[in-house]
Amino acid sequence: MSQASNHLSKVSLGTLLVTLGIIYGDIGTSPLYVMKAIMGRNAIDEAVVLGAISCVFWTLTLQTTVKYVFLTLKADNNGEGGIFSLFTLVKKLKKPWLIVPAILGGSALLADGIITPPISISSAVEGLKIYSPNLATIPIVIGILCGIFFIQQFGTKTIGKLFGPMMLIWFLMLGILGFGHLLGNLSVLKALNPYYAIHLLSIHSEGYLVLGFVFLCTTGAEALYSDLGHCGIKNIRISWIFVKTMLVLSYFGQGALLIQHVGQTLVDLSPNSDQPANPFYLVMPDWFLPFGIGIATMAAVIASQALISGSFTLINEAIRLNLWPKVRVKFPTNVRGQLYIPSINFLLFVGCVFVVLHFKESGNMEAAYGLAITLCMISTTILLGYFMVLKRVHILLIIPVVLIYLAIEVSFFVANLQKFSHGGYVTVFIAGILAAVMTINYLGKKIRRGYTDLVEFVDYEQILTDLSQDQSVPKYATNLVYLTNSFYPTQVEYKAMYSIINRRPKRADNYWFVHVNVADEPYKLAYRVVKYGPNQNILRIDFYLGFRNEQRINVLMKQVVTELMENGEIDITSRYESLSDKNMIGDFEYVLIEKELSYDNDLPMKEKIILDLYDFLKRISLSEEKAFGLDSSAVKIEHFPLIIRPIEELPLKRIQD
Repeated sequence: MSQASNHLSKVSLGTLLVTLGIIYGDIGTSPLYVMKAIMGRNAIDEAVVLGAISCVFWTLTLQTTVKYVFLTLKADNNGEGGIFSLFTLVKKLKKPWLIVPAILGGSALLADGIITPPISISSAVEGLKIYSPNLATIPIVIGILCGIFFIQQFGTKTIGKLFGPMMLIWFLMLGILGFGHLLGNLSVLKALNPYYAIHLLSIHSEGYLVLGFVFLCTTGAEALYSDLGHCGIKNIRISWIFVKTMLVLSYFGQGALLIQHVGQTLVDLSPNSDQPANPFYLVMPDWFLPFGIGIATMAAVIASQALISGSFTLINEAIRLNLWPKVRVKFPTNVRGQLYIPSINFLLFVGCVFVVLHFKESGNMEAAYGLAITLCMISTTILLGYFMVLKRVHILLIIPVVLIYLAIEVSFFVANLQKFSHGGYVTVFIAGILAAVMTINYLGKKIRRGYTDLVEFVDYEQILTDLSQDQSVPKYATNLVYLTNSFYPTQVEYKAMYSIINRRPKRADNYWFVHVNVADEPYKLAYRVVKYGPNQNILRIDFYLGFRNEQRINVLMKQVVTELMENGEIDITSRYESLSDKNMIGDFEYVLIEKELSYDNDLPMKEKIILDLYDFLKRISLSEEKAFGLDSSAVKIEHFPLIIRPIEELPLKRIQD
């Protein structure tokens, strides 16, 4: 177990408080809008209220508690969680199609990150309409979003310390307010009986419509799994007991209040507006409302921050797994795992503002929320089943677990399909675009890799040795470094040898070929050295970096070279007479070869379209030298035509004079 894992396994009041602030933002703010979404403008019916509360309780129990907190958290990758971490575990089974649920799940989770901040913040801010029914909340919501996304570039190390205490206050408020109303009508406890949920779903005409909104109470479960690495499984499981208790008290308290107004609508209960009242605010005493609105807004901000940070982590993992084009990743603080991706921050901001302007009110957003994230949960269930296979769990246990949860989640998905025309198309469209980008990037790399020509080092080691000693060829660099995509230590791409020998002979004292392997472990840092040639001056360096590590080749190479020098394995002293006498270190020159799709190809239409789109993504993404953290002054870019399937010879005829 890693040091990080050991640290995360410790449980204390401090770590539990941190867990409250990091993990439960999304699922913790669901009482803001779930009961309001369920009741809508319909007359309050006791059977619907009891059935809905029962559905919420058993959804939190079966879906969140059993599936995620108990089962899925066990699928940790050296202490890290999330759908891409789970995928890196199950891909050991050599099932290529498992990339499909990984891409669908990751895309859906990112789409969820675009709608969660608007709906949470809008639901909280709309509490102000109790005092001013005509208040324009859109500018306030957008202003809060501007502030949230603006501070991302500075990191959240300082304000993050406030998240835990603030969420503790939030959950205590939920529990105390809910418990107060529950004492006034204990009959609502009947909803603990699953009969009421089954009765609502099977008999009542509103049942299936209600199920789509009930799902909103568990949308944050997937984010809970993604944040496993921040807090550890023990802290999450222990804190969940408290969180679930407070959530259940809040839902039952709102249900107890609603049952007292059977026959009325939420519009009737709204004193100053023709819009439905929010049961979340109805359970508050009048004197407490200003404080409640303020606390709810802060909790919504924290929930938004958690989703944004989770999106950064997800994209960073996708880049390492070749599922997303390379983009700039920054590390604003020295807190491990905290990162900032400017391009994603901008896209999320634009998406959130669009959602606010398009839907205007949280009630409209509720109709769009939940459809995409059900796909993520279905994907996780599929991958979890294969993880259980990997762990050699008995098939008689795997099959019922997978079938039960697929049945539950497919039911939620079908119920949520009703939302498609009411706004669900927005999140599905966003998830579709994200999935398309991931698919193109994955398939483009796969097609290119399949057509890459590899050559053996042993066939070229004598040529390179002779070239390095050929005084008739001007010296190109003391140390010449090529980045290679070849996974095999004994091989390198033909294009690298072509660049050294044919394009313009490049004499160097030492030839380095560097390859980065993305390890299945999140934070692995290791390397291997293989030497070739009679002078051992041809070196293949393989780095093994975790899928959450930054690929800073410049820094890593300096460490490797220093260690090799200290061990006497390599001499990188400059060979120039004026410098060698003074033991000056020789220069390092990096060569990156960009493969460009040649027009001299006769490709199938499908492959041509994928490669054209892949090339477009590469042009608008981060350059290779920046992505690998190389000093641009020491990098030379060469272009090499990628000829996959040459066009057949044309019927060209020579004309005789």
